[in-house]
Amino acid sequence: MKTLTVISGKGGTGKTTIVSAIHDLIDHAITADCDVDAPNLHLLLEGEPILTADFWGANEAKIDSNRCIECGKCLQACRFGAIGEDFTVSSLLCEGCGACRVVCPAHAVSLGPVVTGTLTLDRTQRGLFAHALLKCGAEGSGKLVTEVRQMGEKNRTNEDWMVIDGAPGIGCAVIASISGADMAVIVTEPTLSGLSDLERILGTTAHFDVPSVVCINKADINGAMSGEIEDFCKESNIPVIGKIPFDKGIYDCLQKKQPLSSYNGPAAVEIRKMWSEIKKRMEGDHVG
Repeated sequence: MKTLTVISGKGGTGKTTIVSAIHDLIDHAITADCDVDAPNLHLLLEGEPILTADFWGANEAKIDSNRCIECGKCLQACRFGAIGEDFTVSSLLCEGCGACRVVCPAHAVSLGPVVTGTLTLDRTQRGLFAHALLKCGAEGSGKLVTEVRQMGEKNRTNEDWMVIDGAPGIGCAVIASISGADMAVIVTEPTLSGLSDLERILGTTAHFDVPSVVCINKADINGAMSGEIEDFCKESNIPVIGKIPFDKGIYDCLQKKQPLSSYNGPAAVEIRKMWSEIKKRMEGDHVG
C-alpha cells in the first residue's frame, strides 16, 4: 500500500481541502486525518461511523481520600499546581510526573492512564476514513496519530493507497504523520511566512528521509513570491508539482459539501494534474 502524507509548515494553506480532493479522485483508499488537535477533514468527507475507540493517553495522579492524611507534602512537590487545597487533582494541570506519589507518606496517591481522546473509523463512498480528537490540553498527539494510522491499516481490505492529512508545523504529530510515508506533499502559500515555514518542514522531511514535493496554493495572488519559492525549491532540488490558482468556485463547493470532482474550475483542474503527477512519481513511472 502506497502512503502519501500531505503536510504544511503552517496552518491555513489549504492542505485539508487538497486532501479532500485527492480522496475523491481515488476509488479505493484509506484516508486519515492526523491533525488530532484540530481535525476538520470530517467536515468535508461524509461517512458512516463503523468503529469508535477511546484513546488512553498520559498517566494522571489520583488521591485516595480515605488514605490521605492531608500532610500537604504533595502540594509542595507538585510543580504544576495540579493539586488543590482540598487534595483533589486537576486533570487539566496534572502532568503525570509522579512526584506527589513519591513524597506521600500514606501511599494515598496512585498513577494511572486516563481517556484523553477518541478514535473513529468511517466508511465513505471512496473507502475508509480514520480520524480522532485529542482532548483540550491533553498530551500524546504523536501517539494518537500513530493509532489513527493503525486503525485504518488494521481494517484495510482492498485499498491500495493511504492518504494522510497531517498537522501543520514540525511537531510530534507531524513526525508521526510522515513516518514511513512513501512521499510527502508540502502545501505552501506565496508569502514570506509560507517560504520560511516551507524551509522548516523540508528540513524535517529530509531528516526522516521522506521524499518530498511542493505544491504552491493560490500561487497567482503573489507571482513574485511564488517565483521566490520556485527558485528556492530548484536550488534545493525539490520538485514543484502543483501551482494551484486562487479560485472562488472552490469555496462554493466546500460550502455545499460537493465533491471537487464535480467542479471543473481552474483550481480543480490543477489538482487533478497534480494528483496524476503524484501517482507517476509514487508508482515509479517518473524519470528524473
